[in-house]
Amino acid sequence: MDQRGEFVAVREGAARLWVNLFDYLDTGLFLDHRPVRLRIGRESAGKRFLNLFGYTGAASVHAAVGGAAETTSVDLSGTYLEWAGRNLALNGATGRQHRLVQADAMAWLEADRGQYELIFCDPPTFSNSARADDFDTQRDHVRLLRAAVARLAPGGLLLFSNNYRRFRLDEAAVAEFAEAREISRDTIAPDFERNPRIHRCWEVRRR
Repeated sequence: MDQRGEFVAVREGAARLWVNLFDYLDTGLFLDHRPVRLRIGRESAGKRFLNLFGYTGAASVHAAVGGAAETTSVDLSGTYLEWAGRNLALNGATGRQHRLVQADAMAWLEADRGQYELIFCDPPTFSNSARADDFDTQRDHVRLLRAAVARLAPGGLLLFSNNYRRFRLDEAAVAEFAEAREISRDTIAPDFERNPRIHRCWEVRRR
């Protein structure tokens, strides 16, 4: 844990992103989701994009660079949201159409009334912040997906991912309101093939 405050701009596809290789355990960019972010960039033109548990906003940057009509990034951490803002600005994505929302993603989602053609949701396995209700991906994923699917515009797509290795999607419960198709194999880049359980990912669409 250093305190250099030294950031390096890297390129991922058409996006530029700030990473910190010195001060934190995490660098600000989870490389295993690179294929998912590149897909978001390809499919975001003209769409309203929602990034839940947005971290440093890399997925939002790809959406913005890909021509999204608007992006909304939601995260409980002010530090990460500030980082997300810097990432967006690095790519010229500034203005009201690129919203940064500091909030508990679940509570915000259940209160929101917006519609989005493309949503990316990559929750932590566990969260027990003092500023929000406890969250457990396995326990709470049906509630989370139900709330997210409710915000999809007609024909919209939710990309749901998590890295909990023992995660089991409650297919019967999810089938009541959505169609979910696992695409994990398509989202693992060659540099992670030695560890294909690095994450799992689903396409989710409203029934």
